[in-house]
Amino acid sequence: MSKARQTFERRQLGLTLRRLREQAGKPQQAAAERIGKARTQLVELEDGRGTLASDALEKLLDFYDVTGDERQTVLELGALARARQKRRAYTDLLPGSFQRFADLEVSATEINCYEFGIIPGLLQSLAYVRAMIDDGDGVWWQPSHAELSERIAFRLERQEKTLGSAEPKTLRFVITEDAFTGAVGSPDVMREQRRHILKLLESNDNLTVQVLRSETYGNPARGSGMTILGFGDRGSPIGFTPTVFGPSTYLDQEADTADLMRAFWRLQELALDPDESVRLIRRIEED
Repeated sequence: MSKARQTFERRQLGLTLRRLREQAGKPQQAAAERIGKARTQLVELEDGRGTLASDALEKLLDFYDVTGDERQTVLELGALARARQKRRAYTDLLPGSFQRFADLEVSATEINCYEFGIIPGLLQSLAYVRAMIDDGDGVWWQPSHAELSERIAFRLERQEKTLGSAEPKTLRFVITEDAFTGAVGSPDVMREQRRHILKLLESNDNLTVQVLRSETYGNPARGSGMTILGFGDRGSPIGFTPTVFGPSTYLDQEADTADLMRAFWRLQELALDPDESVRLIRRIEED
């Protein structure tokens, strides 16, 4: 294993290997010894600052008891991490892309998110999650009760790991007003969703939600959402633009993430401040 410059692909590989090791219940020292490396080298690998030869990666996956499609995906991630690639954006075409996005969220020290027309996944209530996923059943995937249950469980686990992190994260959300008055599930689902956000705000000092009024002019990101993940001194920021269908695209070049953050700051300026936003959500709820 060699020490290498941190790239998005290496960060994805490292976070995936960390999750698999923790799921297998293996300590870093034991994993490092299995592939004949020092523990510090495994730390660098999991931090996205190292690469691993294919045979060593195979041994590590054997140690973690990773098989099937997941094993093949990790091996492909390993090949991408070892390659030198020059590009402005990274498109994640491998299976399980939502899990890798969740790994990035858990690792982030701050999350800046703007959503247009829907409540962001991290802030969705259980009923809202079910309604959103039910709407996609039989459209984006074949009708399946097991698929529904798996997707719901994944969303809730993602919320628990990110919102309940032992290391509090700075969470900033700007959400358009129509997301709070939309037609997801039923009127009861929407009422529960608004109350859920108000409860989250009461119990999370590190969480801010700002509402962008429908009549606001000057929106630089109209019709599209964005998320910018910050990692403190552990890595450069990563930008993400969500899609309903198709692969996930990430931006990790400084020029691109700076543009995204500038747009997010502008959205914060245009939106109601946090206290005014809470009052508006309560007023919608009362009406």
